[in-house]
Amino acid sequence: MLDLKFIRDNPGLVKHAIQVKRIGLDLDELLQVDRELLELKQRVEALQAERNANAKAVPKVPKEEKPALIEKGKALGEELKELEPALRAHEDALKQLLLRVPNIPLDGVPEGADDSDNVELRREGELPTFDFTPLDHVALLDKHHWADAERVARVSGSRSYLLKGEAALLEQAILTFALTYLADRDFTPLSTTALVRPETLVATGHFPGGEDQVYKIEGLDLMLAGTAEVPVNSLYAGEILPGEDLPIRFAAISAAFRSEAGSAGRDVRGLIRVHEFRKVEQYVICRADQEEALKWFDTLLANAEGILRALELPYRVVQNCTGDMGAGKALMYDIEAWVPSEQLYRETHSCSYLGDWQARRTGLRYKGEGGKPHFAHTLNNTGIAVPRVLVPFLENHQQADGRIRIPAALQPFMGGKAFIG
Repeated sequence: MLDLKFIRDNPGLVKHAIQVKRIGLDLDELLQVDRELLELKQRVEALQAERNANAKAVPKVPKEEKPALIEKGKALGEELKELEPALRAHEDALKQLLLRVPNIPLDGVPEGADDSDNVELRREGELPTFDFTPLDHVALLDKHHWADAERVARVSGSRSYLLKGEAALLEQAILTFALTYLADRDFTPLSTTALVRPETLVATGHFPGGEDQVYKIEGLDLMLAGTAEVPVNSLYAGEILPGEDLPIRFAAISAAFRSEAGSAGRDVRGLIRVHEFRKVEQYVICRADQEEALKWFDTLLANAEGILRALELPYRVVQNCTGDMGAGKALMYDIEAWVPSEQLYRETHSCSYLGDWQARRTGLRYKGEGGKPHFAHTLNNTGIAVPRVLVPFLENHQQADGRIRIPAALQPFMGGKAFIG
C-alpha cells in the first residue's frame, strides 16, 4: 500500500506504475473517491461543530428560544445520521482501491509484459556434459523406485507427489542444509504454520487479486499460505518495534500450498509444479532506509546463490521486468537453475524488495530517532524450495551407472554418502 498523500502528490508516477505492472486499476476513480470522501468528512465536521455550538447555546438562551434550538439540534443529528452510510461506503471503497495500488518500481527496472521480457544479468557454474544418454528427473525417480505418482494421485489427486527411500532423505537433507546455512549467517530459524487468516494475505499483497491461487478451509476463517512470507509478515502486525531490534532476519521453514489456478497443462510433469511443497524462506524487516534495504537485498541474493553453489548447480540470475514482478515489488530478481533434459533454466528462487508497501498494510512500524515511528521496509527471498530443486539436482548430478552424486557440502546431511541410488 502506498501513502495516500504520496498518491495525491504523484498521480503521474503512480499511473505509470499501474500501466507497466499491468494492474487493473483506474487511478482517476480512486482520486475521485478520495475527493468525495474529503468533502463528506468536511461536511460531517462542519455539522458536528454546528451541533456542538447549538447544544452549548441551549442553556444560555431565554426559555422561549430553547424549543427551536432543540429542534435544530435534532435536525442536525438526523442530517449527520443520513451522511453516515455514504461516509462508510466511501471509506470502504477507498480502502479497496488503495489495496490495489502497486508499488513504484525502482529506477532501472526493465519494462515488459511478462517473464519473456526479464533481463539476464549473469550465468554461474559450468553446464554438465554427459558421455551417456542422460535421463530426466521423472525417469531417474522411476529407475530407483523413488516415487509413486499413480498411487499418490489416487490419494491426493493430480499434481501431488510422493518420494520414497533415498529421495525422501535427500529432500529433507536439502531443507536441513539450507536452514543450517542461513542460521550460520545469523538468520533466526523459524518453523511456522501454513494456516493463516485472510487478512495476512491482504497484508502481503496476495489479496486482492490472487484469491484463486489459495486453498480455503471450509467452515473456518483460515487459508493455506503458499509461502512462509505470509505468516511471518504479520507476526508484528500493528506493533511499533524498538529501533534497536532491527534488522530482524528469519529463515522460516513451512509447508506451502498453491492451487496453481490457470496453469493447466503447463509444467505439470513430475516435480516441477505441485500443489503442496516445502520451503525455507528468507525474510528481513529493516529500517526505512533504501540504501540499507538494498544491502539486505544483496545479502539475500548472495545467500540463495551460496546455497545453489554448495549444491553445485549451474544457474543464472535474471532481473524481473515490471510485468513479472508483482504489485508490491520495487525490485525483484529470479534465480534459475539449469535443467539438462529441457536445455533451459528454471526458476528456483525469487528475491524481492518491497519498501514499506507491506508494512503499511500490516501497520508494522519502529521507533526512529527521537522516538518517531516509521513504517519498516521488508524483503524476502527463497532459501530453498523442494521438491522443485530436485529437478535440476537429480539431472545435473546423475552418473552413467544411474547413481546420483551428492556434493560435498550436502554429504554430512546424507549420512556421509557421496552417491545415492
